[in-house]
Amino acid sequence: MIDLQQLLPPFNPWWRDKTKAFRDLEGFHRPIFEDLKEDIDLLQQIISLTGPRRVGKTTLVHQLIQNLIGNGVNPRRIVYYSMDDPALMLQSKEEINSFIEEAMQMARKSVDDRSSTVDDRSSTVEPFYFFLDEIQRLDGWELYLKKYYDLKYPVRFVISGSASSPIFKKSRESLLGRVKDYRLLPFSFREYVLYDNFISKKKKSYSKEIKDLDKSALGIVQQITDPFNASNSVVIPKVSIGLKHRLETLLASYLYEGGFPEVWKLPTLVAKQDYLFDNQVRKVIDEDLVLAVELRKPELLKKFYLSLLAIPGMEKNIGEISGETGINKQQIEKYLPMLEMTDLLFQVPKFRSGSLNVRRGNVKFYLSDLALRNAVLRISPESLMSDDETLGRYAENLVFLALKKNRSSLQIDFYREKNEEIDFIVHAGAGRYVPIEVKYRNKLSYADGKLLGKFVRKYPKSALPIIITKHWEDFGYKENVFLWPLPLFLMMFG
Repeated sequence: MIDLQQLLPPFNPWWRDKTKAFRDLEGFHRPIFEDLKEDIDLLQQIISLTGPRRVGKTTLVHQLIQNLIGNGVNPRRIVYYSMDDPALMLQSKEEINSFIEEAMQMARKSVDDRSSTVDDRSSTVEPFYFFLDEIQRLDGWELYLKKYYDLKYPVRFVISGSASSPIFKKSRESLLGRVKDYRLLPFSFREYVLYDNFISKKKKSYSKEIKDLDKSALGIVQQITDPFNASNSVVIPKVSIGLKHRLETLLASYLYEGGFPEVWKLPTLVAKQDYLFDNQVRKVIDEDLVLAVELRKPELLKKFYLSLLAIPGMEKNIGEISGETGINKQQIEKYLPMLEMTDLLFQVPKFRSGSLNVRRGNVKFYLSDLALRNAVLRISPESLMSDDETLGRYAENLVFLALKKNRSSLQIDFYREKNEEIDFIVHAGAGRYVPIEVKYRNKLSYADGKLLGKFVRKYPKSALPIIITKHWEDFGYKENVFLWPLPLFLMMFG
């Protein structure tokens, strides 16, 4: 029999001392924190937080707990527990059922003692908060949540897990309408800059200038995406020399270090590479996917994934990949959605103007974090920064990640016309498209905007085309396109 009083206290140090419990907690809040904080306060739905391993989900959960306590919630009404606790794994199904039922009755009794009813889930009833980490480790977890949610127990659930696939798949099947999903990906370049600004005590703070850029970004995006807007009305924000230099320095670092915060603190290049391969390749495939989909041939999937690391942003079809890897087409078509569900990579289809068309043929692949490629291929910082072709592909990858994260991007495709290509076509709704080309190189030419112009003439509702550039002087409206330096685009759009 599981004893709650013995099992839970080590996971909930705020029960003993709410000050010491968060003494070592990271003080930087990622932007998603504000959205989660608001939803936990206002929504009755279950909050689901998923994403890659070691991306900061547990830190974020503890920051949310700290915020609740800081806002006056009784620490005893907040329960955190990780479902990968060995003590739970050793229990029988009946003992686990009793453990969960006892925890729920604890929450119910606390409300009854206050002369409330279990059916009253109004704002006047102070609920219990259950933060359940690594939820996918609990067999049948979605049935437990559905039961107590539908019975209107005075409980708010926040669940988190490393592998996206089991949570999202089962949520759709059993918890439809009861869950609000959040995905936490590796730090974006914008978050990387904000974090650096947060911890830089001896360096100049650019907080105010960054906030001014945010305000300018809204205006630029609105004007670019308005097909009836006069292009010369786009207001170009001024960026100080100091911030330009800082963004360039941080971009060079981010291209290599990536967005997994624990990697930044490791002492050597080899340690960083080994850490990333072990946590983001081996464990994801050998543990998370084996658990999620009963994967029988993890080594074959690992081989397929490693083959894709070499070609971020390159157009490929299933037949080509099959020929290069020796893996049959059926297996590849099975593996692709598995890798996407774990947020290791994303695929972008070829543009079709009709959203209901079946998408077949070539696709492009982008990585969730470029540091994974650096680690697996053992690329050094020096070799990366001297390889202009690879830097161009990395720039394209970062632009994709910024677009994907932006809420106005309903869908992202690439466009091909014979031997010419536009890197991204962003669907903005109502037949409106934003064509974007990445030209991260020293010199631009007239030909760079030629296909963009053709696309806009073919689809007249399209926004002003955007070219992502390498140099700061290539910024603003020029010859019917809008030039946007990469660091600034990532800060303002991502």
